[in-house]
Amino acid sequence: MKEFNVNGQLRTDVGKKASKLMRKEGLVPCNMYGEKKGENGLPEALAFSVAMADIRKAIYSPHVYVLNITIDGKTHKAIIKELQFHPTTDALLHADFYEINEKKDITVGIPVKLNGLAQGVRDGGKLNLSIRQIKVTAPYTAIPEVLNIDVTDLQLGKAIKVGSLNFDGLKIATSPEVIVCSVKATRASRSAAAAAATE
Repeated sequence: MKEFNVNGQLRTDVGKKASKLMRKEGLVPCNMYGEKKGENGLPEALAFSVAMADIRKAIYSPHVYVLNITIDGKTHKAIIKELQFHPTTDALLHADFYEINEKKDITVGIPVKLNGLAQGVRDGGKLNLSIRQIKVTAPYTAIPEVLNIDVTDLQLGKAIKVGSLNFDGLKIATSPEVIVCSVKATRASRSAAAAAATE
């Protein structure tokens, strides 16, 4: 996985008013959840802020990043857990991160990359990608930047489901019945098939 460095600042005032002021200054209020738990046994959040300009690349990207977030001289490795956007402007309002380490499994959606020219496309069909990411579980050090899927043998009218895939060292968390991609018939492929049948 790609890594991205960013600096954060601890925040002591976590109210709505303080968060609004931060956003006006170009800062994003954030929480990081890790091993630390509170008295109620629930994960305890580390409240901090980052400059929107510094984190923009990691937010608006097809890539999944491991973020090295340095707060008060200490660097935390984390992945994005949840993002909250403004409903009309799409401005980032808040970000939650999940602290990770080399031993702990994480579940994250990784982009799918289709490789090869499908047989069904050579026969006049059209290749359709149904999902852009597949969720996998593994230590972050074992997770690749993309999941490569060979579609060379995919026939016209056929599909590749998640359940038929296997990636070394990764446990697939997406439902096995989900269709990743398929080759659908086009007018040209139907005409070709009809002509072949006539002959």
